[in-house]
Amino acid sequence: MKITSVESHRVRIPAADPPFAWRHGLGGSAPAGDGAVLKIGTDDGAEGVALFSRPGAATMLDDLVERVFRPELIGQDPYQREWIWHRIWELDRIEELPLPSLGLIDTALWDLAARASNQPVWQLLGGYRESIPAYASTSTFETTEEFLHVADQCLELGYTAIKLHAWGDARRDAKLCAALRAHVGDSVPLMYDGSAGFDLPDAVYLGRALGDLDYLWYEEPMREFSITAYRRLAESVNVPLLVAETSDGAHMNSADFIAAGAATFGVRAGTTLRGGITGAMRTAHLADAYRLRAEVHGSDIPNHHLCMAIPNTTYYESLVTSSTVVRERHVDASGLVHAPRGPGIGLPNTLEYGKELQSFIEVS
Repeated sequence: MKITSVESHRVRIPAADPPFAWRHGLGGSAPAGDGAVLKIGTDDGAEGVALFSRPGAATMLDDLVERVFRPELIGQDPYQREWIWHRIWELDRIEELPLPSLGLIDTALWDLAARASNQPVWQLLGGYRESIPAYASTSTFETTEEFLHVADQCLELGYTAIKLHAWGDARRDAKLCAALRAHVGDSVPLMYDGSAGFDLPDAVYLGRALGDLDYLWYEEPMREFSITAYRRLAESVNVPLLVAETSDGAHMNSADFIAAGAATFGVRAGTTLRGGITGAMRTAHLADAYRLRAEVHGSDIPNHHLCMAIPNTTYYESLVTSSTVVRERHVDASGLVHAPRGPGIGLPNTLEYGKELQSFIEVS
């Protein structure tokens, strides 16, 4: 089997309704815009697709397909995913590819292989579980009272754990975290994500508060450029750290966080920022060797498969963006997400995407 086509198809990504906010300085949800689907075809009819939904994705992917991906992939064996994965990282040395684009080809090739074998991707990866609990991962609300109201709804809907994305003010956020712990009690697992909002002194201040409040993990309080800063943070707090979400280098960079003693809970894994499915699985296996967790980042469809294939992940991340909470469609009344059953990843891969794909994106 040989790759005979590499295509970029534009799709419309709807705006969040209602729109939502992140911490101060990060803005909010993206407006409606053109995303893209990378589609890889072969001489025997097997196909695979991957969705690229970031702002500006369509223009970016059109360029990469024309200049880089198509010339590199035409004529290659689509089952040689390892070789192709290494090739893309080699090309990144010159291209400095946007981090979310590094895993697109790999994800599409896993989709292709799983469709060809009539299996869901998680089973082709080996498979570990058929369901996993979801945690409610909040966007940023305006007041403590709104956060507490959202938490009540999440627990009533079956979510068993809650992660805060707060304001990016260490002292105000510490008070919010204390209020949420007092509100839900000691039995509900709570997590905090700083979205890289702090320097080391503020990260230490908030981390000590989170440790006293028995938060399960403390995620990305600082930009992930300085592993030394994270090592010093780990030495100064007793709340476990979940790190290496947005740092470049997939498992290679995650290894340095672990070696420095900075990943005291674990590292992030996921297709979008860790080099596709292959990069995410390498990261998960690396963490497992050190008896650490590899928490899957984000709730898109490929990461749904990863949650079923990675033994050392704890939860599926389900984003909650409205003060009137609606459970994500993958989450059941018991707060569980179940393994996909269809072949491949599950994104429609018809040549003429049309209404089928657009409808799929709008409800995902």
